[in-house]
Amino acid sequence: MRKGIYILPNLFTAGSLFAGFYSMVSTINGDYRTAALWVLASSVFDGLDGKVARLTGTASKFGVEFDSLADVVSFGAAPGLLVYCWALRPFGRLGWLAGFLFLACAALRLARFNVQVDTVESKRFVGLPTPAAASMVSATVLFFFHMHWPSTYNKLPVIILIYFLALLMVSNVRYYSFKDPSLIKRQPFAFLVLAVLLLIVIAAEPAVMFFTVFMCYILSGPVGFVMTWPRRRRLEKALHKRHEEMLNSGKRPQ
Repeated sequence: MRKGIYILPNLFTAGSLFAGFYSMVSTINGDYRTAALWVLASSVFDGLDGKVARLTGTASKFGVEFDSLADVVSFGAAPGLLVYCWALRPFGRLGWLAGFLFLACAALRLARFNVQVDTVESKRFVGLPTPAAASMVSATVLFFFHMHWPSTYNKLPVIILIYFLALLMVSNVRYYSFKDPSLIKRQPFAFLVLAVLLLIVIAAEPAVMFFTVFMCYILSGPVGFVMTWPRRRRLEKALHKRHEEMLNSGKRPQ
């Protein structure tokens, strides 16, 4: 701290924090669509601050802590307040408890990430990332507005979604992190064509496509967990069998 702090990456973190706070201001004012857009903007700033810090060699412990505190506001408090005021208020205690659970699980997810950052593989996140969970909330709000559904529409699926997202954040379900170095290497030409087509589809129906993309990412974790369950069980049994064999032979397990 005596030597100072790096300005550029922390400015992006401050931008993420500002977007989250303004989202809460918009929620209080009843402008839920604007609040949802600012949560998405916050996720963009959050994705940039880490990349800027790594590219410029300005990563620091201060930046990591500042980023986590900003994420609690932008991806925990802001979407929790948004979804409560927009959809969960009629559910009474069950509604505001869902909003609080979302906030608490976001904070727990961030704390666990900071503890495990040096011990887990970079290609996978353990638990649903908080920006993805918050973006899913925003995409749901924007999707409802896009479909012109009335405010009296039954929002029972929304409260189920919030509990589902909260539990996924603190689960051991793994999600792809998009930090694979091979992604920035040379790729077949067809990949660029597919990326352009995807951008066109998103631009044509952004609300629908954002909801679809985030929902697919949310479900990719549980689906992958179920599909790899038999293989993980076989591996655990093989390791357990090897451990017993080494104990019986008098060798020290590795």
